[in-house]
Amino acid sequence: MQSDSFDAIVIGGGLVGAAIAWGLQRQGLATVLLDEGDVAYRASRGNFGLVWVQSKGLGAPWYQRWTRTSAGAWPGLAAELAERTGADIGLAQPGGVHLCLSEAEFEARAARMARMRAEAGNAGFDYRMLRAAELRDMLPGLGPSVTGASWTPYDGHANPLRLLHALHRAFVEAGGAYVPEAKVTEGQAAPHDFAVAAGGRRFAAPRVVLAAGLGNAELAPLFGLAAPVRPQRGQVLVTERAAALLPMPVTTIRQTQEGSLMLGDSMEEVGFDLRQKPEVMREIARRAVLSFPWIGGLNIVRAWSALRVMAPDGLPIYDQSARYPGAFTANCHSGVTLAGAHAHLLAPMIAAGALDPALEPFTAGRFDVRAAS
Repeated sequence: MQSDSFDAIVIGGGLVGAAIAWGLQRQGLATVLLDEGDVAYRASRGNFGLVWVQSKGLGAPWYQRWTRTSAGAWPGLAAELAERTGADIGLAQPGGVHLCLSEAEFEARAARMARMRAEAGNAGFDYRMLRAAELRDMLPGLGPSVTGASWTPYDGHANPLRLLHALHRAFVEAGGAYVPEAKVTEGQAAPHDFAVAAGGRRFAAPRVVLAAGLGNAELAPLFGLAAPVRPQRGQVLVTERAAALLPMPVTTIRQTQEGSLMLGDSMEEVGFDLRQKPEVMREIARRAVLSFPWIGGLNIVRAWSALRVMAPDGLPIYDQSARYPGAFTANCHSGVTLAGAHAHLLAPMIAAGALDPALEPFTAGRFDVRAAS
């Protein structure tokens, strides 16, 4: 089978792969994006849509820095995608809050935020713990069960499906080759010399990036890498459209541009089971109504579940194969938040052929997994 040659192959057409592929194309590399499509366990289609900093990086200040850097890159990302494609991806970064429904939750949250500030060191970490009286001036209709919240200025939200569409469109309009329905069935590796078979075709390049989400666990060993990722189910409820009442997103509640409310989330260790559980949905709805009683008057019009891509410690995995240099892997459960970093920071590293030393804590070697490297 004759091979189509490129400068880079990106496997995985979700938010992570699309952001990296567009970033590589922006660097002047002829890139092909292989997308298995919606038959895959695509986290992108079930994403909650937060650009979120405040809850990430406890005990791992390198992840906190990476997340904050990406959130800071988001305005530029949104502006460039709008300029190139005309797409409004709905970015708003007014800050965000994490609501506490008991004094115990408030105290635990305060301790967590104080620790994150201490771990941030000279980088700083701007936050405030707010009591309910002050919160009620910020969030109309707050319920009496809310005791307080943490607030940071870094947070926001966007429309994940519009983001995915804009990344694909920008990639193609920049000259990238998008190949749908292209599940990788074979991979061959040598240093800076890779070939994959997908969708009845063969592709060759000196760089290959594995960004196939949960599929990376199977693909990684073919390229001298390890991706010990597992699925974690999350469920989301969506209400009918309402008047604009939430001026900023909450960890588990956000109001979309169209007015509907998205309610989440759950963290369920159930393997690849995508079924929804009424008891989990009830708990999501219960906490939402305790937070804002007026939500109880809205109809639920949609609900879904999706699978996060989770490493054993919950942090991203970024690696280059020592055995087959030029082979990279990118794994994370925060494809929206990290889109800025993936397009503007990670892709240039891959184009240059080396990950920045700042990403060393993210390698799979931290799990003592013996990769073929």
